[in-house]
Formats: sequence, C-alpha cells, structure tokens
Amino acid sequence: MNDLTYIQQRFVNYIETIIKTDKLSHSYLIELGDVSLDYPFVLLFVKMILCPYSVSNIDGLNCNRCNTCQLIDEGNFPDLEIIEADGMQIKKKQLLSLKEEYQNYSLIGHRRVYIIREAEKLNPSSANTILKFLEEPEEGIIAILLTKNRYQVLDTILSRCQVLSLVDSTEISSVDDTVIRFIRYLISGDDLFVYYKEILDSIMPDKTVAKEVFDIVEKIFIQFLSGQENKQTSFLNDTHRDKILSYITIIEEEIPKLVYNINYKLWLDSIFSRFVEVK
Repeated sequence: MNDLTYIQQRFVNYIETIIKTDKLSHSYLIELGDVSLDYPFVLLFVKMILCPYSVSNIDGLNCNRCNTCQLIDEGNFPDLEIIEADGMQIKKKQLLSLKEEYQNYSLIGHRRVYIIREAEKLNPSSANTILKFLEEPEEGIIAILLTKNRYQVLDTILSRCQVLSLVDSTEISSVDDTVIRFIRYLISGDDLFVYYKEILDSIMPDKTVAKEVFDIVEKIFIQFLSGQENKQTSFLNDTHRDKILSYITIIEEEIPKLVYNINYKLWLDSIFSRFVEVK
C-alpha cells in the first residue's frame, strides 16, 4: 500500500499488530477525519479480520487470494452488516433486527462483523439496545462503530469500545520528564508499585491530571508502534511492542471509568494491577 499519510500508516501498523498478536477486541470505535478517504481503511481492517487465509497484513486494499475482499467492497459479504442512520438517528428497531440476525451462526467463516456508521446518532433508546450486545458479546462477533468525534458518542458506548483513530491527535514536541519517568516505571512493570507514592504525589495526584498523563502516554505508544522516533523514549525497543499494545488496550478500557469512579486511589490500584499482569 503506497503513498499513505502518516496517520493512515499509523492506523495500518496498529491493526496489523492487533492481528499478528491475536489481540482482537470484541468492539472498536474508530474516529474518522475525512470519511471518504478513511472509510477504505475501516474496510481494510474488516478484511484482515474476515480473510479466510488469516493474513496478518494486506498489500493494497485487497488480498487477491479470495473473493471475501471483493464481496466486502461490493457490500455483498453475508457476514458483514452495516447500520446507517435512519434520518437523523439510528433507531432501536435497526439494532433489534441486527441482534436477531446475529443470533445465527456465521454463514461462511468463524467471525462476523457489524459496522455502525455515525455512532454519535445512537439515541439513548438505541444505545441501550446495543449496550448488552457490547457488554455480553457472542464469540466471533466484532463491533466497529464509526464517528467523526468520539466525544459526541454516549459515554456508556464509548467506555465499552477500544478507540482507534484516523485523526491526527498525536503531535507531541516535548514531554514533561515526569511523564517519561512514569513510562519507564510502566515498562519495568513492578516499579509501578515500588514508586507508587511518588507517582501518586508527583506525577498524577488526581483523576484530572491522570487522564492528561495517560492521554500523552497513549500518544507516545502509538507513535512508537507507527515507527515515529522520539528521543525522550529511545529506551523503548521492539521487545516492548506486545506489552505496549496491551497497555494501550488497558488505557482505552480504564480511562472512561474515571468519569464514574469516585475513589480515584482504588481506580489507580486497579489499572496498575492490570499493567503489572502484562508480561
């Protein structure tokens, strides 16, 4: 795949890593910039999930070894459903129909995918309908929700999806030394609890600061996975790739909980424990 922008290449690198390391989540929210330019990369992700050859990367937008890719491009692949807004909203009846359809087994392979375009148009009623589908996913069913702004999506939905982005939000010129120090502790694993008091007192004393720190950490990790150099984090190397992918997943899953979690220290204990479990 030639002439990709940095953002597109970052996205491709990331989804390739997901497939290679078999760390596919059950639900994703993908933030789009220019929909017409970015949507083919969403379909590329779908093809990488559904391709019967289980390829870890695709040279171009089709694998050229099966008819799955072509059928997806044509909108005729039976194990892919695409939900679009009916007027100004995505309606409850559309999602009830999806749930009923996906109670059946895959028609071709071992996975099924559904895409919800303009996920910000989920109203409270339709969101509640899809919520159980996200909370209690059936094996082999992957949800992909699309939006131009993740913050317009209902929190109940956002908190249950791993967020990917085709929007440039990773520009970092210089990072505070305390954040770099935290990344060193994180990569070391057990050091999170060894330096727990320092982290709590000096690096992320409250939930507001913690959210800002983790936002920067995630951006740095995505930069690393996409091959962009950062002199401040030159201590990261290829042996850390799998851990970093796991860390990003944990961050995406845990940060939305800060909105609801009253006891910040218990939340910090929980996310640190998850980090330490990553080997």
